[in-house]
Amino acid sequence: MYSEDELIRKCIEQDAKAQELFYRRFAPRMYGVCLRFSKNQMEADDIMQEGFIKVFLNLKSFRNEGSLEGWIRRTIVNTAINLYKKNVKYQKDIEIDQAEAVQNSETGAYDNLVVEELLKLISELPLGYRMVFNLNIIEGYTHKEISQLLEISENTSKSQLSRARQTLQRKIEEIQRTERKK
Repeated sequence: MYSEDELIRKCIEQDAKAQELFYRRFAPRMYGVCLRFSKNQMEADDIMQEGFIKVFLNLKSFRNEGSLEGWIRRTIVNTAINLYKKNVKYQKDIEIDQAEAVQNSETGAYDNLVVEELLKLISELPLGYRMVFNLNIIEGYTHKEISQLLEISENTSKSQLSRARQTLQRKIEEIQRTERKK
């Protein structure tokens, strides 16, 4: 078993065994990130593959100034953001820049939902909603940071988050109504 520094060094040296070990160590946690940002498993696989290619190509630039896992996670998130930017140009049904501010309404409807169900609901959100929701709620980015990353206004980010929450709230309430009828 290699230390983290030794593993990084061997990966930079193109050691296939070390690269496989590196991937096996970090891939399961990063795949969860990919799933949250994607519409389906195939898209998550694409983000994962492209993200790890970037990780291996840029591993020499990791400066040990934070956790390696955090650095990998940021690379994966940035890969998902780049895929979003590429796809949003082709999506006519999402007019993210035309979004209006919507009043924020929060209740505890998420409390009784299992993680898998919530991830499925998040994956069904429209692309813009899903990106902002994941970046803000899951990854902890501010609306200012999101606006810069996605090249949208802060108000659009806030609006997209509000609409994502409303959409999730509505879907969760539908699930709860269905469960009560059983």
